[in-house]
Amino acid sequence: MTTPVNRQILLAARPHGDPKPTDFDIVARPVPVPGDGQVLIRNLLVSMDPYNRIIMGNANSDQPPIDIGDPMFGFTVAVVEQSNHPVFAVGDHVASMSGWQDYALSDGSDLRSIDPTAAPLSANLGVLGMTGLTAWVGLTKIIDPKPGGTLVVTAAAGAVGSAAAQIGKLRGHRVVGIAGGPAKTRHLREDLGLDAAVDYKAADFTAQLARAVPDGIDTVYENVGATMVAALPPHLNMKAQIVVGGVMEAITATTAAPGPDRLPDLQRAVLYRDLTIRGFSVPDYFDCYDALRAELAPAVAAGTVRYAEHVVEGLEAIPTAFPDMFHGRVMGKMIAKIA
Repeated sequence: MTTPVNRQILLAARPHGDPKPTDFDIVARPVPVPGDGQVLIRNLLVSMDPYNRIIMGNANSDQPPIDIGDPMFGFTVAVVEQSNHPVFAVGDHVASMSGWQDYALSDGSDLRSIDPTAAPLSANLGVLGMTGLTAWVGLTKIIDPKPGGTLVVTAAAGAVGSAAAQIGKLRGHRVVGIAGGPAKTRHLREDLGLDAAVDYKAADFTAQLARAVPDGIDTVYENVGATMVAALPPHLNMKAQIVVGGVMEAITATTAAPGPDRLPDLQRAVLYRDLTIRGFSVPDYFDCYDALRAELAPAVAAGTVRYAEHVVEGLEAIPTAFPDMFHGRVMGKMIAKIA
């Protein structure tokens, strides 16, 4: 019988720009043994997120990077293999922050129990996990959109964007998604049921946007950065609200964005249209998971909330697959199935 090992993905080098497979190492170490009050979990699914690029370093972020040689952080869905903990039993499914590895120890403080019959396990990394929480917090805790208005979601075919768009639909907004390419805009209309979809890569992007928002824009869930914001001010209504959930295009930037400078246009819009623009840090709202699941889990079970997943097979596939996130080759939530 083969003795199990704990494969871990380590940071091998700091990227310059987009991540590369050579920025990672995969090592095999002994499976850890739980002590008093601990559980040993075996990861089944591993999440890949833009945040992983941030903690690799050389990123346009205030978040401190991990050290070279450290294991990569990541959200996972796992099963309890051994337990010395009063709350968690062998066979329980949990959501964890145990990183890109096969096994991990926990004292239980970072674990959330999962009902595997309530929704697909992978949904707990996507629309019912950190991804969904990022969208939900932005639209419920940071700003207060009024139902019936027009909500524009940028990077709407991505994991957070698609969740924000679905939450907008549930809450009675007219939702317009912006994404890159005909396949993604078709997904937004046909699979997610958005009211309109705009292709930012199309030559007539500006005209498409104008047609999609004939009554202007009341709310924006912004995931991209300066490129998208530059197109929006002419269409923002009075007292429009913008929540910034991410700046995907700027994660790897280390210098100022190339011109033209659209900041004066945005400043004028803020002043004369009485705009609200807010950002947030998701970890400040981890106590909202129960509220998120109370609203979205029934909708996921009923098929009202739909979502796309980009699943790769095997822990060893992560270093090669992860860079695809930064080249527009991923639609929906990016997950590795490792067991």
